[in-house]
Amino acid sequence: MAYITFHDTNKQIVKGNEVKEFLSTQDVIYEKWGVDRLDKKLKENYTLSDEEKQQIIEAFRAEIDDLSTRRGYQTEDIVVLSEATPNLEALLDKFKEEHHHTDDEVRFCVDGHGIFTLKGNDGRYFDVVMEPGDLISVPAYTRHWFTLCEDRKIKCIRIFVTPAGWEAIYEETETAAN
Repeated sequence: MAYITFHDTNKQIVKGNEVKEFLSTQDVIYEKWGVDRLDKKLKENYTLSDEEKQQIIEAFRAEIDDLSTRRGYQTEDIVVLSEATPNLEALLDKFKEEHHHTDDEVRFCVDGHGIFTLKGNDGRYFDVVMEPGDLISVPAYTRHWFTLCEDRKIKCIRIFVTPAGWEAIYEETETAAN
């Protein structure tokens, strides 16, 4: 289950219903999808073939289609980050810079762990620490960044309106600031 830590106070929200409730006040969708349906080989493998990536997506097809219907998402893929990822440090340096997107940023954590740091509606920063089974949809124009947890690995299904809408915009705009 995801948990939240506020940067200014170190206060945490750890109970599932309270995490979901708080994130909803930030216009962030939080859902929990079961990952136990995945074959252990697919779950733990961090050097996936394209066929294996598609098998993972298909394992969650019903949930992806339901969310896509509700939110207008049109495509999905898988991102895998681990010590086996070429140029991992360069990628993480890029992800750790505060940015926003013109579309929602949707991530479903299949395995591993990651931290999304979000700038809240009140300007406060907080971390959402994700674990397997957690899905978040960060609204378009929300300032944020991402990094890995201590296990330094994550496998996520990314869901988009269009992949172009997910391109990072590093400068803060008036729309993003509101």
